[in-house]
Amino acid sequence: MEVKKPDNVNEPDLEYGNYSYADYLKWQMEEVVELIKGKAFKKAAAAPKRIHQQISIKLAAKLYYFLEDKSCQVYDAPFDVRFPKASRADHLIHDVVQPDICVICDREKLDDRGCIGAPDLIVEILSPSNSKTELKHKFKLYESNGVQEYWIIHAETQDLLIYSLSNGKYVPSLLLTSGDVAESKVIQGFKLDLEEFFGDIDLYLEPIVR
Repeated sequence: MEVKKPDNVNEPDLEYGNYSYADYLKWQMEEVVELIKGKAFKKAAAAPKRIHQQISIKLAAKLYYFLEDKSCQVYDAPFDVRFPKASRADHLIHDVVQPDICVICDREKLDDRGCIGAPDLIVEILSPSNSKTELKHKFKLYESNGVQEYWIIHAETQDLLIYSLSNGKYVPSLLLTSGDVAESKVIQGFKLDLEEFFGDIDLYLEPIVR
């Protein structure tokens, strides 16, 4: 059964599945909204946990200083990444996401509104509110659109999985934890000592209520 497109797109209907980037630009909401195959996915209006932000800013800073004299550029959320198919016209783009961190080496993909086309590297930092979207929908989106490398960081367990694109399919690394060194195949020379990286990240424990 075909679902009729809502007349008013100021607020997306999460059951409707054919929104475009043109619709996305009209929305005014507190929540972060992403489009995957025309379907809207909302993130919580509340800020991510502090550990998420610690990891994000620390990794983005390391990438920034590593890339400072290189052609690649790093961006952190909120930053729109659009994946066009046959056309770059706003009303024909149905995939728009805001990765936690992304690196783009082809500057022709950058414009005032973000990135149009696949970044070379995308990093997503998992939290309970976003893990399903990241692990299922975004995995397929990034793989099918040619994102060469996809890092998934589990903030609370402090581990990392790297997916590298090979013949159009993602090949996973071993699960990397403290004591391992993560190395990018796409950003040549970039390495991350996970023991050092996670060493000063605070794992917040809920206080015991007596």
